[in-house]
Amino acid sequence: MEEEPKERQLNIHIDPDSMGGVYANFANVTFSQYEFTVTFARVDHEVEEGDVPGVVVARVNVSHKFMRDLLDAMEDSWSKWTRRRASGTCRRPATSTQRDCLTQASTIAMRCAIVGCVSNQR
Repeated sequence: MEEEPKERQLNIHIDPDSMGGVYANFANVTFSQYEFTVTFARVDHEVEEGDVPGVVVARVNVSHKFMRDLLDAMEDSWSKWTRRRASGTCRRPATSTQRDCLTQASTIAMRCAIVGCVSNQR
C-alpha cells in the first residue's frame, strides 16, 4: 500500500522591519523574453503643475510562469473582495467575519497595491 505524500506547507519568514510592507499607488509593468518586472511607486497625484513626483518603493522581477500564477491569485482575491464588499460584510469590523474580510483585503493591498497600472515592453 502506497502512502499519500504529505502536503507541504510554506514556512516563510519576514524581517520585522519589513513587516509593515510599503504603500504604492502606481505600478509599471515591463517584460523581456525571460521575465516580468513590476515596479511599485508612491506618486503624489496632488501636484497640479509640472512633473508628478514619485518614489519607487519596490521592484520585483518574476518569471512568466509566476506572473500567470500571480495574476490568477490576484483575480481570485479581487473577486472574493468585491463579493464581500457588495454583500456589506466589509463595512465595519464589528464581527470576526468582518475583521477577517478586512484582514484579507489588507493582505491583498500589501501584496499588490496596483493603482494606475501602466504596461510597457522593454
